[in-house]
Amino acid sequence: MRIDLVALIVDDYDPAIIFFTEVLGFDLIEDSPSRTTDGRPKRWVVVRPPGGQTGLLLARADGDEQSAAVGNQTAGRVGFFLQVDDFPAAFARMTAAGVTFVRAPRTEAYGQVAVFLDIAGNRWDLLGPA
Repeated sequence: MRIDLVALIVDDYDPAIIFFTEVLGFDLIEDSPSRTTDGRPKRWVVVRPPGGQTGLLLARADGDEQSAAVGNQTAGRVGFFLQVDDFPAAFARMTAAGVTFVRAPRTEAYGQVAVFLDIAGNRWDLLGPA
């Protein structure tokens, strides 16, 4: 048993794809036409870190309630965690690419951590070994 996908509500597909693939280095696993339950067109877009098993389903907000959740899916808490092998290199690459870090890197008992925002404004931990 495993978690396959986690939905991440975004404003639009293409800027989100660019952020996750070009800025964070994720792989684009799927970008296929699809339909909502009531027949309107949408896309099925999945990105995943290289070598990872769990992917993100980038879901374009549909309606006011979903639009209000963009960037606040976890009520301002860190809700997503990106583990990297080389923390200094990942932090430098992401900073150079314009990623907003809202908490500077620090060392904790479990390793290095810094908090960043994704394209929608959700908080993520960038995690690496101590």
